[in-house]
Amino acid sequence: MLIHPWDQADEATWRPWLAARDFGTLAANGPDGAAPTLLPTHFFYEHSSYDGGDEVVLHLARPNPFWDAVAANPRLTLAVTDDYAFIPGTWRAAPDADPDHGVPTSYYTSVHLIGTGTVVDDPAEKAALMTRQYARFQPDSAPGPIVPGEAPFGRMLSSIRFLRLAIDEVRAKAKYDAHKDDALAARVRSGLLDRALPQDRTVAARLDRTGRD
Repeated sequence: MLIHPWDQADEATWRPWLAARDFGTLAANGPDGAAPTLLPTHFFYEHSSYDGGDEVVLHLARPNPFWDAVAANPRLTLAVTDDYAFIPGTWRAAPDADPDHGVPTSYYTSVHLIGTGTVVDDPAEKAALMTRQYARFQPDSAPGPIVPGEAPFGRMLSSIRFLRLAIDEVRAKAKYDAHKDDALAARVRSGLLDRALPQDRTVAARLDRTGRD
């Protein structure tokens, strides 16, 4: 992912953005010569109790072929992309230029979490991780601590495996023409609000520069 200096999202920007999201695409290189393996998945990202770093935690069905890719190469990337919109060139053209000569682009935020994955098969550890997942995703009806071998969910633990991804690099990009002037931001924002596609209002909010230094 190409990140220009004006697109770089610092930690104070990407951390709260990521905290509000829990779905991304996990990528593994897999066996030599094979195409990358991509897995759309829910996850949770948190501070690790093991080594004080950050980690991604998720689980998959035991038969999932993604485990073969992890075994071949445990270096993985989780990409989370949102707040995106196509920006027509007519919106970005200079006021004194032919609108059809404007250059179109895409706006988006994307955070790539890179690290080494560890497979978890221990029943007690899987139970503890599943308990945390319930607390994260379904807190209003979390079943309490899950116990291996006990109903309702402890008997199902053998059908899944967990992945802990220890993060050692974060690449974060927020591409919204931050290096362009306020007039362009206002034109694009107006175009987004008029077009009103599902993501347009969210992206338009990123371009509201009123009250900023």
